[in-house]
Amino acid sequence: MAPLSAATIEPEPARSEDRASIERLVAANDLPLQGLAEHLGSALVARVDGSVVGCVALELYGEEALLRSLAVAPECRGRGLGLRLAGAAVEMARRRGARRVWLLTTTAEAFFPRLGFRRVGREHVPTALGASAELRGACPASAVAMRLET
Repeated sequence: MAPLSAATIEPEPARSEDRASIERLVAANDLPLQGLAEHLGSALVARVDGSVVGCVALELYGEEALLRSLAVAPECRGRGLGLRLAGAAVEMARRRGARRVWLLTTTAEAFFPRLGFRRVGREHVPTALGASAELRGACPASAVAMRLET
């Protein structure tokens, strides 16, 4: 693998042939796969030497968006790639009309404030997101809800 600089990696739309690589990366990071396949059309990937080394997806529900499946390969962590992917996903949500971006996390609560996300009570998650597999049980009830106003 070539030396990695997150600044030189442009997140790009996932292609249908990326599905298996994305699912392996998400599973390897102990993130839920339920519902992911239905949202590959709004997924982004990062590639190094043609291989998917990072991914993120959005679930879009009108003015609400759910950021999910942010994962970076272990050998590429600590270089800003996760921030770059998440930032690109937030920008995509804005372009597609979302006024708020939400997420659920069990392990990365300290990561997301760097992008402007703030913790909120689960009771504040809008009913529009109830269609998401993540809110229907793929994420545990103990997962922290976070919101970003776009």
